[in-house]
Amino acid sequence: MTVNPEILMWARNTAGLTAEQAAHALGFKDTRDRSATERLMALEAGAEEPSRTVLVRMSKAYRRGLIVFYLAEPPRTGDRGQDFRTVPGGTTPLYNPLVDALIRDIRGRQTTVRALLEETDPQPVNFTGSASMNNPTGDLANRIQERLGFSLDRFRRQATVELAFSYLRETIETAGVYVLLFGNLGSYHTNISVDVFRGFAIADPIAPFIVINDQDARQAWSFTALHEMAHLWLGATGLSGASVEARIERYCNDVAGEILLPIAEIQTLAHVRRAPIDNVIAAVSTFADARKISRVMVAYKLLRANLINEPTWRQVADHLRQEWLASRKRQEQEGDSGDSGGPSYYVVKRHRLGNALLDIIRRSLGEGIITYTKAAQVLGVKPRNVDPLVYGTLLEGGR
Repeated sequence: MTVNPEILMWARNTAGLTAEQAAHALGFKDTRDRSATERLMALEAGAEEPSRTVLVRMSKAYRRGLIVFYLAEPPRTGDRGQDFRTVPGGTTPLYNPLVDALIRDIRGRQTTVRALLEETDPQPVNFTGSASMNNPTGDLANRIQERLGFSLDRFRRQATVELAFSYLRETIETAGVYVLLFGNLGSYHTNISVDVFRGFAIADPIAPFIVINDQDARQAWSFTALHEMAHLWLGATGLSGASVEARIERYCNDVAGEILLPIAEIQTLAHVRRAPIDNVIAAVSTFADARKISRVMVAYKLLRANLINEPTWRQVADHLRQEWLASRKRQEQEGDSGDSGGPSYYVVKRHRLGNALLDIIRRSLGEGIITYTKAAQVLGVKPRNVDPLVYGTLLEGGR
């Protein structure tokens, strides 16, 4: 079957690769007659027909199914749906190859998990799509807290923000939602900025998924998780407006904020209304740290409570973001200094995948309803790494 060369160029471009990068990824070599890049360009120009072997390589390098290369013309960019949460005030990317590749990856995993649940008499998650924005935000916040059995006091009593998030994540997963921490496509070379996305939800009644960008500040993970839970209650899957002015975003922000920081508490910061910006930042930081929540979230609540105006909110949010970026850069530099300490590959991988996803794969392997190859695809590892990943905590005595 003849391959439309436009497909080849489209697949490379949507993978975010230059011709030089793609030629290297495909294993093309320079010869006396032409360079590796020139060989790829000849294929994309239609001067040469790609072999099946080359198409298979492209399928892997560009993260596309092989069948795509036999389409008559390039498909449209995949639908991101309604909720693909970005930083407040950002701009929604109309086209981002890493984002679209991540969405395809997550949807593929979710489809497999749903099929596994259907094999074992699934219990529908009855809250998905059960609310609307006609519900007062406080009412929906109460419904979510009750369904999760979430205790704000217990959340705040955790020793660290990481443990506080782990507690919240456990309540969400116990309710039937899979919570994943994904901020790239498997390597730091493909890290996706929080300017592009912070969270993503798939509002499926059998296997609802929440994805949190782990490139974001850890203090923000809990707020994003609850923001996405609000989207699940609304039955909203995938890309919303990036601005806090988008109605659905504002609604879900308010629901999440009401759970983690009831409006009555924010009034104790009323004294910042006319304070200098440095004093506002200091007050917000102290207040947020004591409650294991994001400082930006506290600033946003001040805005919503009319205790600060939007220019002040923007100034505070920008300052806190720059401070976080500087802190991250220092951590990365310290990590490059040769210190090899830290958790193992499997510990990190388990943390990103979550106990709920690991548990269903473990059960499915035990019941023989999933192959190691398919399990590896869901977990994002090679088949030989499935057992150490899935059964490692059991062999180590748990954690």
